[in-house]
Amino acid sequence: MKCLLGFSLACAATLVHADDAATKPSELPLWELGVAAGALSQQAYPGADQQVTRTPVLPYVIYRGKVLRADDAGAGLRAVRTESFELDVSFAGSLSAGGKELRAREGMPRLRSLVEFGPVGRWYLNGRKAADSLTFELPLRGVFEASDLRRHRGMSLEPELALEHRARAGWSYGVSAGVLFGDRRLGATYYTVAPNEALADRPAYAARAGLIAWRLKGGVSHQLTPDVRLFAIGRVDSVAGAANRDSPLVRQTTGASVGIGLTYTFARSAARASD
Repeated sequence: MKCLLGFSLACAATLVHADDAATKPSELPLWELGVAAGALSQQAYPGADQQVTRTPVLPYVIYRGKVLRADDAGAGLRAVRTESFELDVSFAGSLSAGGKELRAREGMPRLRSLVEFGPVGRWYLNGRKAADSLTFELPLRGVFEASDLRRHRGMSLEPELALEHRARAGWSYGVSAGVLFGDRRLGATYYTVAPNEALADRPAYAARAGLIAWRLKGGVSHQLTPDVRLFAIGRVDSVAGAANRDSPLVRQTTGASVGIGLTYTFARSAARASD
């Protein structure tokens, strides 16, 4: 999953460049540098009944090397590539969901920003060059606290089926449906209530491994100028049937996260991508 349990404009900046795929590789710069800015309203975590609002400004990098990649498919080391399959070593992350402002987690440690990395298998179901690309991804990643990578927060697995419309210019869009699974440690990060954290309306709870959430994601973008792009992203999470649906920290079954913003490319290489 490109943004794990939250939205990041740095991730969104690469997602909205889907129309690059409709351009011949020799026409694309090897690298691009830019900045993304916008407003995000994010569900604090799957099952939360509160939103976290952010207005971040973040840099982004696009690099189209034969092996090292950072583009609309994510960032990583492309170990295997055929016309119908890729095997990457990829990276992603999520922003902190806050702590003190969440009523459900009052008196509990805040949810820290996370980073994740691991192998991702990607299958191009109707061909790599299709205008409407249908892909299936199977990422397996370790999750760690961004402020201290020694703090391992578990493992995640998110099978995802995605459809992207790849246009040369103007409007482009993408939609995907996926299922997020986590081990016991990742489940505990969001849903465990220790005995010393229990309240009258928040009993102690030990999280389990298994289904964390069902996910439906979408994004749309429009090229305003050669350097400026407008984008909007959204995601709906549902914890129906999830392994930790009975946690007292789960306050609602379905929640949404949305964002809108602009990306600006301020530098690009004269060298062209060769692959």
